[in-house]
Amino acid sequence: MSGRRILVTAALPYANGHIHIGHLVEYIQTDIWVRFQNLRGHRCIYLCADDTHGTAIMIRARQEGRSEEELIGEMQQAHVQDFSGFDIVFDNYGSTNSDENRTQCAEIWQSLRDAGLVHQKQVTQLFDPVEGTFLADRFVRGTCPKCDAPDQYGDSCDQCLANFSPTDLVDPRSTLSGATPETRTADHLFVQIEQLHEFLEEWTQDGDHLQSEVANYLKGHFLGEPLRDWDVSRPEPYFGFEIPDAPGHFWYVWFDAPIGYMASTHQWCAANDEDFDTWWRNPETEVHHFIGKDITYFHTLFWPAMLKTAGFNLPTKVHIHGFLTVDGRKMSKSEGTFIQASTYLQHLDPAWLRYYYATKLGSRLDDLDLNLDEFVTKVNTDLVGKLVNLASRTAKFVSGRDLADVYPDDGGLFAAAAEAGGRIAEAYEACDFNSAMREVMALADAANKFVEDAAPWVLKKDPNRDAELVDVCSIALNLFRQLVVYLAPVLPRLVEQTDQLLGDPITHWDQSQAPLAGTPVGEFQHMMQRVDPKQVQAMIDDSREAPPMGDAEPEETPEQATGDTSDDNDTAPESVSEDSSTEETGDTEAAAPAAACEAHEQEPLTTDNCTFDDFMKVDMRVARVAQASHVEGADKLLQLVLDLGGDVRKTVFAGIKGVYQPEDLVDRLVVCCANLAPRKMRFGTSEGMVLAAGPGGEDIFLLAPDSGAVPGQRVH
Repeated sequence: MSGRRILVTAALPYANGHIHIGHLVEYIQTDIWVRFQNLRGHRCIYLCADDTHGTAIMIRARQEGRSEEELIGEMQQAHVQDFSGFDIVFDNYGSTNSDENRTQCAEIWQSLRDAGLVHQKQVTQLFDPVEGTFLADRFVRGTCPKCDAPDQYGDSCDQCLANFSPTDLVDPRSTLSGATPETRTADHLFVQIEQLHEFLEEWTQDGDHLQSEVANYLKGHFLGEPLRDWDVSRPEPYFGFEIPDAPGHFWYVWFDAPIGYMASTHQWCAANDEDFDTWWRNPETEVHHFIGKDITYFHTLFWPAMLKTAGFNLPTKVHIHGFLTVDGRKMSKSEGTFIQASTYLQHLDPAWLRYYYATKLGSRLDDLDLNLDEFVTKVNTDLVGKLVNLASRTAKFVSGRDLADVYPDDGGLFAAAAEAGGRIAEAYEACDFNSAMREVMALADAANKFVEDAAPWVLKKDPNRDAELVDVCSIALNLFRQLVVYLAPVLPRLVEQTDQLLGDPITHWDQSQAPLAGTPVGEFQHMMQRVDPKQVQAMIDDSREAPPMGDAEPEETPEQATGDTSDDNDTAPESVSEDSSTEETGDTEAAAPAAACEAHEQEPLTTDNCTFDDFMKVDMRVARVAQASHVEGADKLLQLVLDLGGDVRKTVFAGIKGVYQPEDLVDRLVVCCANLAPRKMRFGTSEGMVLAAGPGGEDIFLLAPDSGAVPGQRVH
């Protein structure tokens, strides 16, 4: 196979919890990108592993009366089963608790030693005298030293947002045993990455290794001052690899977890007779990491420093995505929106979530929201109503027959869609799946209009028009297949169904450029069900957990894990769902400031204050989009009829045509300025304005109220 050689990884899920729909954002995103690269003819492998070390695993195994190895083995089987259920295919799925990882850790460690980057110093931490272990920040709770808020974690207060050390807590207690912690001092090993400051500044700021907002974030928050030493060891007891030249000390999980990428490569190479150095010590090999923004710090500073020192390939690109919310809110167990992958699979088609995420994922770090009403509408409208409908409305008329021997004249539809393939491919390459999906659905609209106008169900009634019927169905089925090629990275099961229908397996992107002619059409089999909102509600009901009596339910952040033990910054560094703050740096990872900084550059904050009275003059209301339509002769406008409650209707012209399709907006709740002076336009009079965020162009994001809001309510 010619083309690029690409090694792709996703962050390693932590072995202390099951996979949930928040995790799936990343693994589906990565799977789509890998499938796209292979469809383009490149050689692309997808590697991952379970992140298995740390205090949380050790404590949980102890509490359950079994070995750590038994625990992580059981969790690995569960993870692999969940991923398989969503058609996420890894070329190798390993474990950080492997011989390959131990050996690779030792090699990189020796390189750091030889470079003079390792030194030892004492660290004072809280110690649980009952469990006999040092406590990471997230294993300690107590009263905030700043505002006296009770039951706060050892690194920050969720009430006053102050940051502090666990030793600063008032009346601290261990979350493991409930005991009062003791203060103890132990030796730790550190890596002085400041010695690589110049390299890291050059690597992060030059080229396309990082999204621009990430590069700006690193420059503004870390690279503008000396980099702090990185604590890479933990004293015993600790579940992990003991450091060969430091008995009683273990590599911290954030040291051995990313090396798990390489260990997984070793396993794949051994199974496929491949050379490891071809993939990690060859400048022609691309290395792409997909991660969540909570672990940016480690993947963009520590990891490149390790690779540089040991002489391995540096990441070609680190692709970073935002967090998931559900219906605009943090995932919540009590509300049933903290949904396990296995629970989803019991109720809904995985193809639906793969497509929905694809419509939401862009090339930036923006968080994405799983709006359940929109989920139902988008799947039913796009996948069933537009895409599958093309085949279901036409294949039955030519089942058991051949397509037209020569592809008929379709007025340029197939050629136009073939030309769009370049733009769609560019969007996939840039991880701008949202744009790719919009392009595909625009083509689906054109194809459906053709079918509607040609009306094959009418032609079928007239035997004298049989040749015309075959031509129409040949065009429709080729347009359908062309769209399936473009959606193959997202919908692999639909690809298999299309292969069976048309007898020509889809294996390469270029198959979108030439129609089939004279080939047999099989019997049409049902391809996809519509989403029944009752199915969604059943999933929510099955995911709902009542909080313990007398206890308030802890809020689940969009990135939190689902493990049954306390979440711990020391335990899940590679998990896309764990808190990434570290006791050695005191820095809480968050890439949001980067996005905010760029937003300010695009649209600076105003320095002109308005009075409260000024603000109250603006009457913002919740509205329901009753009707939405294109505006003839307008390139950017959609015409919306807004229902503001009662019998109040307002017509608004909104410049969102390039981002939203009219049919996707109907019944959606928006926020509008209801008392904006009417504005006469050549298309009519606009009686208000819908509110949106973003600088414009393709970056337009309609504001939506939280669930429970109703048309007519004022926004305060």
